[in-house]
Amino acid sequence: MERLLPTSVQTFETLRDKGMVYIDKTAYIEKLRKKSREIFLSRPRRFGKSLFTSTLEAYFLGKKELFTGLEISEIEEKKGGGAWKTYPVIPFYLASGEFNSRIGLEDKLGAILDSCSDRYGLTGEYSVTGDTVSVRFFNLIEKLYQKTQSPVVVLIDEYDNPLLKAEDPEQEKRNRELYKAFFSVLKDQDRYLEFVFFTGVTKYSKVSVFSDLNQLKDISLLDEFSGICGFTGEEITDSFAPEIEEMAENKGISVEKCLQEMKEKYDGYHFSGNSKGVYNPYSVINALSDQKLGYYWFGSASPQLIINRMENSLITPAQMESGITVAESDIMDYRIDDPDPVPLFYQSGYLTIKSYDEEFFTYTLGFPNSEIKYGFYRALVPSVLGERDAQTGFSVRDLVLTIRKGDTDALFVQLKSLFASAPYMTTKAASYEEVWRNQIFLIFELIGEFVACEQHTSAGRSDIVMETPDYVYIMELKVDGSAQEAIEQIEAKGYAEKYSSAKRKMIEIGANFSSSKRNIDEWKVR
Repeated sequence: MERLLPTSVQTFETLRDKGMVYIDKTAYIEKLRKKSREIFLSRPRRFGKSLFTSTLEAYFLGKKELFTGLEISEIEEKKGGGAWKTYPVIPFYLASGEFNSRIGLEDKLGAILDSCSDRYGLTGEYSVTGDTVSVRFFNLIEKLYQKTQSPVVVLIDEYDNPLLKAEDPEQEKRNRELYKAFFSVLKDQDRYLEFVFFTGVTKYSKVSVFSDLNQLKDISLLDEFSGICGFTGEEITDSFAPEIEEMAENKGISVEKCLQEMKEKYDGYHFSGNSKGVYNPYSVINALSDQKLGYYWFGSASPQLIINRMENSLITPAQMESGITVAESDIMDYRIDDPDPVPLFYQSGYLTIKSYDEEFFTYTLGFPNSEIKYGFYRALVPSVLGERDAQTGFSVRDLVLTIRKGDTDALFVQLKSLFASAPYMTTKAASYEEVWRNQIFLIFELIGEFVACEQHTSAGRSDIVMETPDYVYIMELKVDGSAQEAIEQIEAKGYAEKYSSAKRKMIEIGANFSSSKRNIDEWKVR
């Protein structure tokens, strides 16, 4: 019988009722409660925040039958008479809404308050009143406590969506100001609260949203909670063995090879300085469901905001590849007017923690895996290589096939065609050389998904090495120099020596880019 995978389900109750495959994260509930009464968690989109929030909702509502066989059930059993306490819950799920409308956020919050009031039958002496959503929220918490004689749980999922979705800066400001008044209620009504949990992609700590909520414990960078969202390698092998075996059989490879390909494509996220890597859950579940290693997470939303921020910054594609070092505060705090795109890149999931320097409290960030790396580079093509029509389109496939055939003349005809239609110098570039190097970098990084391709910039190594089963290309690139000078450098420096024993044809290439012609003006092949 084919198992049900939760490809589009974000509600814990639905997932459990339908018997879908579930990776048990319930032990984190007890860890959270021991950590603090007020929690904030930041994770990228489609990483399981909503599912975990709904898991908390089911837990605090005392729906113990949904947790049969899960870790939290064993933990609760050990509590004896204090197990499975039921609390009134006010859940705010904010992934959808008309947040560009002047009163869109106010209407959304008001509808949630009304729904909660109706669900708990708050009428008569327990009626919720107030002229604003903030006053109604204040009264709702108090009335719930009075009627149920139990402290209240407040869950806010994707709290920042109304801010990120507001395209007009003035509307974003209005939403932010409404939030400030609305969520300050939680501090005023603290005595009536049992637990508060916020999730989001970003943390607007420098723009007043959390200025009145300084009691929130941010667990986003703590080792002990690094696996609260996403899948570890062990969780995948333990929970998805049948689907992995089927995929391996369909691809005609071993299970070990299949797991390695999944790891390269979807693993590599680190949410603390010393955490294990976690896989992107959205991509893993969809890949196993479709039995295909596709670009699921990257293809699920346009990264145009990310690309626009990069275009207006001094960051180059090569820097993102080699790693960017930042302070802890720089990756957690978000300001809409901040010209530095790195915090947004990290919080959105396009960069992740690669290493942590405990002495200086700095993190080095980089691409987590090949899905993000190559998806990001493909999205960069229009801005770096220019918009193209069907006749002049950039085709990685054509370049790869040419390289595999060893056809150097065709390779340079294709490259020259690319540069001839590339955009003029951008505002961030200091020279045509920088523009050209960005273009070269992007082209060969994209080729590198299909051909072993290394790019070097340090002294003593060639600029580019490409390896196929039949050929090894050693390339040296010059700007306003000569192709002869480049190819002589390959020989003088002995760049090809490490490949001399390979049973493949060696192709040494020297190429020169003319800044006046804005293209490759000559190349030599040996």
